[in-house]
Amino acid sequence: MSESSLPRVPNGLARRLFLEKHGLCAPPKGSGKGDDLSGVIDQLGFVQVDSINTVARAHHMILAARRPAYREKNLKQHLERDRLLFEHWTHDASVVPTKFFPHWKLRFERDRNKLIGRWRNWRRDGFEQKFEDILKRVSDHGPVTSASVGEDEKRSSGGWWDWHPSKTALEFLWRTGELSVCHRSGFQKAYDLTERVIPDKHLSVSHDTEETIDWAARSALQRLGFATSGEIAAFWDLITPEEAKTWCNAELGRGNLAEVEIECVDGKLRKSLVFPESLGTLEHLPEAPSRVRVLSPFDPALRDRKRAERLFGFDYRIEIFVPEAKRKYGYYVFPVLEGERLIGRIDMKALRKDERLQVRAFWPEKGVRMSKGRLDRLNSELNRMTRFAGCSDLAFDKDWLRAN
Repeated sequence: MSESSLPRVPNGLARRLFLEKHGLCAPPKGSGKGDDLSGVIDQLGFVQVDSINTVARAHHMILAARRPAYREKNLKQHLERDRLLFEHWTHDASVVPTKFFPHWKLRFERDRNKLIGRWRNWRRDGFEQKFEDILKRVSDHGPVTSASVGEDEKRSSGGWWDWHPSKTALEFLWRTGELSVCHRSGFQKAYDLTERVIPDKHLSVSHDTEETIDWAARSALQRLGFATSGEIAAFWDLITPEEAKTWCNAELGRGNLAEVEIECVDGKLRKSLVFPESLGTLEHLPEAPSRVRVLSPFDPALRDRKRAERLFGFDYRIEIFVPEAKRKYGYYVFPVLEGERLIGRIDMKALRKDERLQVRAFWPEKGVRMSKGRLDRLNSELNRMTRFAGCSDLAFDKDWLRAN
């Protein structure tokens, strides 16, 4: 079949489908706790965890963008009290529904083989000799942190390249499933035996490799709406690109997938895969509400920077590691979504001692006119963010509204 004969999804509908899959087309209402919060996270698949707290940490901002009533304690209850979520890796550190834990056993097995050799090559000498000591200590005395192990070992400068042996062993035992994060103090992880953290109804379940490949690929495409096999593999980062490609070819052969052309914002076409039933829903998808939402730089809708640029024409780069003099925008600049369009980026910081959210700059995207109505919608969102950050005042630098 030639590309020209494939169904074509216009850019506007592709955006809408993508945003709908990411919970950004529905009106942002709901309690943001209990079953409602579980539903949001299940729809997304996972929520990336990040330590930077210029306004609020990434995982909290991701949830608040979809549920303004959400509060930080609600996630803590799911993680630490009810064990509805567990913390581990997808493409990065994330919180994941605990019901998916059995599929992470494939990652544990693969990481065990991969990390031993890699970390030996990085000269983390002696970490393997610490496994037994750490497991016994946790078993006998309860949870530990990286700061509470290896007391007599040389402490690192804080970078992953300079972990002391017990810290390295602790991370290895977590990455390979023998330990699990049971809670955080501040942002420091505490680890306990996995059997004391993960409920047995999930811990006792196992899947073979083919079952996990099928689940990982199928559930990724369900959450992306449309994707290439490479994008499917990258979603959970549980399976290899080759495994995802083999799955896609098999499902295409069975008629369970369809090929389409996705129109990018510049008019170029990109071949992707969809579930056939998704094509029938496109014309009936509701428009996203016109409200403005400030997104985390790690929002799942923006995780794949190349996809965001293709769909929305939004070129985003986080500049944390860029020297200040070379930054185009700022240290930690937040994307701003209005309806189905990314309209700009904003630099702001919660000055908690002063109980003030300070807006330093807003850069509209090219072609975005800051009308009174748009400014009003942005101001409403910034007032919400002020309250969410625990501040009482909202203030703007004199030259905060920049030219596009």
